[in-house]
Amino acid sequence: MATSETPFPQTASAFFFNIQTSERDDGFSVFAAARTRLFGIAYRMLRRAAEAEDIVQEVWLRWQATDRSRVDNPSAFLAKTTTRLCLNFVQSAPSRRETCIDPGRPELVETSNHLASNAERSEELALAVIVLLEKLTPAERAAYILREAFDYSYRQIGHILHTGEVNTRQLVSRARRHISTSRRTRVGSTEQRRLLETFIDAAQKGHMAPLETFLAEAVVSSSDQDIVECAA
Repeated sequence: MATSETPFPQTASAFFFNIQTSERDDGFSVFAAARTRLFGIAYRMLRRAAEAEDIVQEVWLRWQATDRSRVDNPSAFLAKTTTRLCLNFVQSAPSRRETCIDPGRPELVETSNHLASNAERSEELALAVIVLLEKLTPAERAAYILREAFDYSYRQIGHILHTGEVNTRQLVSRARRHISTSRRTRVGSTEQRRLLETFIDAAQKGHMAPLETFLAEAVVSSSDQDIVECAA
């Protein structure tokens, strides 16, 4: 289990690598390579980081629904989709943007080259979080994260989720299978940010209690407890 003496769990890199590898046939690798550029396009057009993130998430969903075998230039396709969605957003909600944004004072976003590696890492984490939210039930997600990223025992996970060790093993097994499937459930950017922030806090600072609580509460609030009790 991660502690405050372990800045980042050794299994975390493999954890995200496994998620990304499973996603490659689903268009993940192409999108991941372009995501930083897409965010830059959206941010320059919308001038707000949160709205730019929402646009990038929508591009990801469009990319998943696209017949990628018919796309000759994925990078150009993704950039064009990003631009079109930004234009649609600006045209459809001018009053809201006039209220929320002072065009002369956009949000400050650090774009220095020396932060490139950190930005790339953040993008990888963000994409992995999207996959976990879109493809796994709250129970599967909780069991998978605690087991694969933080090396919790099945007994510990069962205690947190109020289920038995056998059921916990089944949840982790199902999660592994579901990550490699094409099923998806759309999730909001707020939920993405909450999971990402809580995960990073646990990974970097060893603050495991908030992560455990966050994951367990998601199971209960989604009425997923029945799935925990009869995992198959």
